[in-house]
Amino acid sequence: MRSWSPYALLVVAAIALDQVFYPLVEADLPFQEKVDLLPFLALFRTYNTGIAFSMFSSFGDTGLIVISLVVVAFVLFLATRIAPSQILARTGFALIVGGALGNLIDRAVYGHVIDYILFHTPVWSFAVFNLADAFISVGAALVVFDELFGWGREPKARPSKD
Repeated sequence: MRSWSPYALLVVAAIALDQVFYPLVEADLPFQEKVDLLPFLALFRTYNTGIAFSMFSSFGDTGLIVISLVVVAFVLFLATRIAPSQILARTGFALIVGGALGNLIDRAVYGHVIDYILFHTPVWSFAVFNLADAFISVGAALVVFDELFGWGREPKARPSKD
């Protein structure tokens, strides 16, 4: 259990950091009005009633909360199946869980997820997202990176055919 302590702390930190912005966004950011910060980055408060680009919004809050809990449980299951030496993957799983739980709290408290970060150019824009979504994306990238480039780890022992 001790080896999971730093990752549990990372989950808690991700949730806390994600949640600290919501009252500020709700109180100070106009709804669906772009506030440019940089030529390619703006704040833009909107609500997401689904999961990832508003998918499954027809499932309702309860359905989406159940789906989120199942996904978190599955990610935790996967996290327990990796070696302690896979630090990048463990960090990635912790970020995914922290981000997913941050969005789950939003959905349970507000009935939707509050998105507020917008990357854009004059002719294109990415979907509006929040800090929890960024944690999930960075976490997934770390897990994939660890799996693809973890070739330096010791190979698993193969059973002999005696």
